[in-house]
Amino acid sequence: MTVPSAENVLEHPCVRRVAAALASFGVRGQITVLDDAARTARQAADALGIEIAQIVNSLLFQAHGKDDKIRPLLVLASGAHRVDTSKVADLLELSAISLADAEFVTEHTGFAIGGVAPIAPSHSIETVVDVSLSRYDQVWAAAGHPRAVFPTSYDELLRLTGGHAAEVA
Repeated sequence: MTVPSAENVLEHPCVRRVAAALASFGVRGQITVLDDAARTARQAADALGIEIAQIVNSLLFQAHGKDDKIRPLLVLASGAHRVDTSKVADLLELSAISLADAEFVTEHTGFAIGGVAPIAPSHSIETVVDVSLSRYDQVWAAAGHPRAVFPTSYDELLRLTGGHAAEVA
């Protein structure tokens, strides 16, 4: 199997969608193409030579409302954290949240697991941003493909996503 070139990754429709969203917000950080796919925070941190806590995990959950309706919820968590689902559910006054399966992720974000960007979802999604990301001047998030990432900051993530700041771990 041939590994796509950096140029091919940058031309991927999902990466182009993220690049367009970044440009529309006036973001200066450029999308970086990694040598290999980074499907975990550890792989991404190793590829970038940074701390795992500087990786923004874009995790999609099924949010179960008190009315029994299920909606998507995006939690942007530090790669060093495991999301406390009870804590997040209580914070948002939900009956529960559960990690979404691949089909739900693609349906609601337009991205595949391993490349879910925190911005440019195919549908509007309520977003929560882990406050621990604020400890770093720069954090890195997926850009629509397992080999594509972009640098950003905690404040910029809040601005780009319209997300709520919260302790998620």
